[in-house]
Amino acid sequence: MATITGTAYLPAPKEVRDLLGDLLDRQVDLRPAPPFGVASTYPASVATYVDDSLIIRAIVAFDLPLSAHVGAALALVPVSQATAAVEEGRVEGSVAESLREVFNIVGSLFNAPGALHLRLHACHVSGEPLPQDVRARTQALGHRSDFLVTVGGYGAGRVAVVLL
Repeated sequence: MATITGTAYLPAPKEVRDLLGDLLDRQVDLRPAPPFGVASTYPASVATYVDDSLIIRAIVAFDLPLSAHVGAALALVPVSQATAAVEEGRVEGSVAESLREVFNIVGSLFNAPGALHLRLHACHVSGEPLPQDVRARTQALGHRSDFLVTVGGYGAGRVAVVLL
C-alpha cells in the first residue's frame, strides 16, 4: 500500500511495476528485496528528485544490472549491450540516454494528490562520478521501498525508492 509521509509520496509497488512495464512495453516483475546502499563495490545509477524549493525529497537508485537492462530495453538495443555494460561496470551511449529518460518519467510516481510536487533534479548514471552526499542518501533507512525487478527478455536488478 502506498503511503504519504510528511508531504512526500512513497509509490506503491504496483505503481512502480506498472510504470516500468508500460514504459518498456515488456513484462516487468517486482518483488520485495532487502535495502541496498550504493558503494564502490555496489555501483548504481541514482536520480534525485526535488520539490519546488529545490530541496531533495527523494532518491531512486537502480543497481548496475537494472540500469543496463532498463536502459537497453527502452533503447530497443540487444540484451548483449546490457550484458556488456554490466561487465564493463558502466552504462553509456543510447542505453545511458534511455536510462535518464526513465528516471525523468519515474518522477511522476511521486506526484500524488495532496503530496509535494517532485521533479527530477539530477541523474548520475552508473560509471559516472557520484557525489558523496547522494551516495549517503541511498543508505537512508525508514521511508523506502526496495525491490528486485525483472525486465522480460533482459534481466533482473534492484531498485531503491527512498524518501528523505
